[in-house]
This record gives sequence, structure tokens and C-alpha cells, in this order.
Amino acid sequence: MPCCRLRALCQYETNKLVRIQSVRLGSLKWSLNGAILLFICIMMLWNRKYQEFDLVVSSVTTKVKGVAQAPLPEVGNMVWDEVDYSGPWKGKNTFFVVTNAIVTKNQKQGKCAQVPLKGRFCHTDKDCEKGAWDQQKHGIQTGSCVKFDLSKKTCEVSAWCPIETRSTPPRPALLAAAENFTVLIKNNIRFPAFNYIRRNILPEMNDAYLRNCHRGNDSLCPIFRLGDIVREAGERFSEMSVEGGVIGILIKWDCNLDRLMQRCLPRYSFKRLDEKESNKTRYPGLNFRFAKYNTVNGVEERTLYKAFGIRFDVMVFGQAGKFSFIQLIIYIGSTLSYYALTTILIDWLIVTSCYSAEVGQNYSERKVESIQDQVKCILCVSYIDENNLRLVKRSQKKSLQVIKPMSVQPRKEDPGHLRAILCLLQPSDDTNDDVQPSLGKKTDPNAKPHRPAWCMCDSCAPSSLPEEELCCRRTEGTCITSSPLFGQLVLRRSLLEAVLLYQDPLSPSVKKLQTAALRHCAYREYISWRFGVPPNDTHPAIPSCCVWRIRREYPSPDGQYSGFRPVKMTSMQACENGEL
Repeated sequence: MPCCRLRALCQYETNKLVRIQSVRLGSLKWSLNGAILLFICIMMLWNRKYQEFDLVVSSVTTKVKGVAQAPLPEVGNMVWDEVDYSGPWKGKNTFFVVTNAIVTKNQKQGKCAQVPLKGRFCHTDKDCEKGAWDQQKHGIQTGSCVKFDLSKKTCEVSAWCPIETRSTPPRPALLAAAENFTVLIKNNIRFPAFNYIRRNILPEMNDAYLRNCHRGNDSLCPIFRLGDIVREAGERFSEMSVEGGVIGILIKWDCNLDRLMQRCLPRYSFKRLDEKESNKTRYPGLNFRFAKYNTVNGVEERTLYKAFGIRFDVMVFGQAGKFSFIQLIIYIGSTLSYYALTTILIDWLIVTSCYSAEVGQNYSERKVESIQDQVKCILCVSYIDENNLRLVKRSQKKSLQVIKPMSVQPRKEDPGHLRAILCLLQPSDDTNDDVQPSLGKKTDPNAKPHRPAWCMCDSCAPSSLPEEELCCRRTEGTCITSSPLFGQLVLRRSLLEAVLLYQDPLSPSVKKLQTAALRHCAYREYISWRFGVPPNDTHPAIPSCCVWRIRREYPSPDGQYSGFRPVKMTSMQACENGEL
């Protein structure tokens, strides 16, 4: 056993191929292969699948420039520079520009009436809890209910007084001139895998270039006008500056580091990141508060600013690719499976009726061998009044004559058998050797049994097995056993002896052949004559009239027969063993 296993390891198995000589199929195959090759090459060049890639690592710094003068209520005209509208509100890869503000001047620590929120009023001191505070109040309640105006009372709070009363920003925005501010974005990138360093301010960009460049005529200019950024994001600066918002500045690096095709330049795009419509979000825009403090007569005061503005988030992403032989081999290996589409399509065309039914059937029989886990007995039936073969399932209840066929297939002639029979059917001087009844034959050849209901030729014998209830005809008419050709091709003793001797040249003398061998040889000759080449995995069924005519000519000595047994073709050994 171990030796057998070692031999099994030293074997090579390959798939079975079927070669079809066809100009149309050959042209279609090479056309599909050429189209697949063209698609693979285009995708390889377009997506640079022959390269190894590395993701970008970057850092960003920004510098905003611009000065504007805005009139503030209770303050007057105020000049805003970079410190005022951006100041310390800078984060990583982000910058902020104030565009609008609500100002509350001269606030001091003290006690004052709380600004009413959503109809929250008080009538007595019991309505105000001392020391209470919530997120919507500006201070801590003192427990007193005081007048807010002539008709309303609210709880008194300890807070910076007077309390900010306005909640909606002014329109138009106070710093609408911020639309003309500019920002310089400096972006340094690195691809660690290739040790490649780059920045968006290219070496050829000198001071004169940076002073005069404009994004309208140069897409690589690193200086951007805020109004242009908002416009390219699909927004209007005059509307967005009222409540503020968030704009994303996207810098994409898609670099090719191959020597002959080296290119590594940034590509800028802009997009609004927050919800802009007030009716779709509870807190639209972007705002925060800050204060400026001073001391008047020893008392600390402050001016409170509720600032609205636009935050710009700079986001950098990208990759760099460089030729890699390993990646090229991996891509080629992964795309070889695409050529299987050609085989699948052509196989589908051949198997279906789109190409040729005869070619498809022949192709399927030669390429595919069907094996079932549970063997089903499929019988093949041939009628003298039909030129097709019927494939039916074996049934234990219904007569084989009346079972509906699973499929009907054309009969395939066996040219080799036909040529051999024509050679053996030469005129013979021994006329007494053609059809001779065997010794011990006691039945009357002219006697006709009682005709069963399923018989159409009036020559069949009754049977208790449904698979034996088969006539040679589909409709009523003359029996095939009455044809002279039946006697010549099936019953002729000299023909059967010649066939047996041809199959086994070392068999005993012709005179000593058993009657069972002649009987089963007659069965085979009938099958070859009427069925030709039966379909694979089917069992030819011989009509009852033909079986009993052969048995009357070559009877069993004891009159016992084994009956119908499904076999593909009866072998010489089976004949000698007396099967069927």
C-alpha cells in the first residue's frame, strides 16, 4: 500500500480537450482573446497596476491676508485684521475667518433679569429656585422674581450684565468684505516607501510668481481668494457669511515616480462639509463667543462678541506609484483567468442551439461524462414506425409501451456494424443453414399467443413485468418479425456463428456453440440493427414480439429465461452465462 501511494504522487493529470475544426469558432476565439488582451492592457496602463504604491504623509500651514472695516453696533467702525478675524482659533490643518458678529458692550459682574426663553416667565419668587442653573441660562438664579420689562417678569440671575439679548446675526454680514481675503496654503508631503519629498510651492514659484498668480489662470497657484473657494464649493459667500459654516479644501496628490513618466503635482477641490439649510438642522452655521476685557474706575468690564464665521479644513490625501516587477507579475497572473470567459462563451454557444444542435450534442458527449450518485435506469425504445429513439424512465407500475418519453433523439447508425453485416450476408450455397429450428423445440411457430392490450402487432406475449410490455410498433400494423430482413439480420444461424467467431476467434467449434450464445447474439444484432449507437447511460429495450420470436428460434433447453435485465450491451461472456 505505501508503494502504491508513492506511485500515485509521481503522476500528472490534465484536463480532456476537444478540438473542433471550425473557421467561425476559431475566429470568434481569437477575436474574444484579442478583446480581452486589449482590455487588460488598457486597465493596466490606466490604473498603473504595474506599480507599487505608497500613501502620502503630509503637513499643512496656512497664512490668511486681508483687512476690512466693519461698523459694529454700540462700538462704531472697527478695523479687522488677521489677529481680529482669525487670532488664536487655528487648529491642525484648519483656519477660521470671522464674517459676522453680535456685540454686547460694557458687561459687568452683577445681578440682572434673565432673558426670557420660549415663554419662561415668573410671577412670584417661588417660581425661581435659588442657586439653579441650566444650559439655556446665562447665570445662577438668586431666587427673586424681577421685572424684565414693563409687562414681563423673569428670574434674577448673578451674571455678566447686561445679558446678551440678540440671538440672530445681522444681515448682511458685518464682514462681507472677507470675501476678498486670501490664504496661502503650504503643504509638504512625503512618501516614506520611496523616500520622496515634495511641496505644493514648486521650485519655479518665486516671489514675483506668488504675488501675481491667480487660480483663474493657474490651477497650481497656492494662494486662494476666500470668495473663490466658497464659489467653487457651490456656495454664495454673501449667504454663507451670515451664519457661517465649514468648507473643506481637498488636496489630492496622484504621483507617478517612474523616470520616463514622472509627474507629482497637487490637484485642489473644494466642498462644503456642514448642513447649510437652517430648516434642516437645529444649530446651523458655525459660531463661538469671545470677549475683550478692560478696567473702568477699578471695575472690570468686558465687550462680548458672538462671532460667526467660516472654518476651512485642509485635507490632504493621495498616493505615489513606482514600477515594480513583482506587482506586474501579480497583475498578469490575476488577469489570466479572464481568458476563461472565451471558453465559457464558446461552450455556451455550442451547447445551446445558437450554433448547431448536432455539433452541440456531439461536443457534449465527447467532453462531458455524466456520473450520478444514484444510478437511474433509463431505457431506450425504438419503434418500427418511428425513426427516432425514445428515452424513458423505468417504471414498476406502468407498461413500457405507454410511458411518456423524457426526450426523443435521432437514431445514430453504426457504419462499422453495417459494413460487417453486408460482408457476411453474401449468398451461401448452404440454404438449409439459414434459419433452422433447434432440436428439442416443442412450441408451434405458427401459434399466436393471446394479444395483450398494449400490443399493436398482434405478435407479443403477455408479461407480468411492466418493463417487458413493449411492442415493436407505436400504432397498429405488421410486426417487424414478419420482415424477411429480420430473419436475415437477426435469426440467420450462419450470420450469428460468424459474428461469435469474429468476436472470439479461439471459441469452440461452430457446431458446439450453445443455443444461449446464439440467442443472445441475436439480441445484440437486433439492437445494432434497430438502435445503431444507443445514447450514453441508456439501456436498449427489445420488443416482446422480437424476444419471443428469437426464443422460439433458439430456445432454452429447460424453457426457463431470466427475463429483462437492463444492460448497455450484452458481452460475449454474458451470452455464455445465459443472461437475458
